[in-house]
Amino acid sequence: MKKRTFLKNVIAVSALAKVAGSLSISTSLAAEGSGKREFYELRAYRFKVGDETTLLDSYLEKAAVPALNRMGIDRVGVFTEPDAKEGPVIYMLIAYPSLEKFAEVSANFLKDPQLLKDGADYLNTPKAKPAFARVDSWLLQAFSGMPVIELSALSKEKKERIFELRTYESHSELKAIKKIEMFNAGEIQVMRDVGLAPVFYGSTIMGSNMPHLVYMLSAENKEEHKKHFGEFSKHPTWKKISGDPQFADTVSKISSHFLVPTKYSQI
Repeated sequence: MKKRTFLKNVIAVSALAKVAGSLSISTSLAAEGSGKREFYELRAYRFKVGDETTLLDSYLEKAAVPALNRMGIDRVGVFTEPDAKEGPVIYMLIAYPSLEKFAEVSANFLKDPQLLKDGADYLNTPKAKPAFARVDSWLLQAFSGMPVIELSALSKEKKERIFELRTYESHSELKAIKKIEMFNAGEIQVMRDVGLAPVFYGSTIMGSNMPHLVYMLSAENKEEHKKHFGEFSKHPTWKKISGDPQFADTVSKISSHFLVPTKYSQI
């Protein structure tokens, strides 16, 4: 998608989010809560099997993340997926306070002289040797039940940690909204209570495989994460919510990816 067209779509989404009565996920959520919920850009830089990731990794660490920080974006997560089956993947999570800020950063990012200098090797890579195979990108709006990113003590103290990125697809827009309501009705708090340490929850405004939602959990390691999920499945609040008929058939497919933060990740 061309950059000009993409920015027009962003502006259109911002306008639609103010219109009541729409059946889209983004507008329904905008009507349910304050305007203080964050927006997230989630990127997946994909590589072919055997490709090197060092050029992109260096660019993100030395140029892109610092440039985003200079533009007022103070939480940028960068993660690798050790168990990726179709070639290496580097994920990037960027938190924006508003759609206006997202549009501002998108329009001005490649105008930053320091970025152009620090990222010259990556930005000027030849066609014969691209820095990645493709980039998938999604624009998300935070749930009202968790309007901003929550950093665990492990992230704050830069201790060893893993993350699970989970995607729930639905077979209809209305069912996707009901699943989000289910999270806001108590599922998020149960995850906090049992130590699953949620990082963010977001409904997808733009991206592939819609309608769906995305959320991220964190833990010391996979073993502890599994224990926390065991406690979650036994929690009485979860059992009550999951048995509520209004939340039946809200998810048609679940995807899960275990991620490890890079040394320069801010999440």
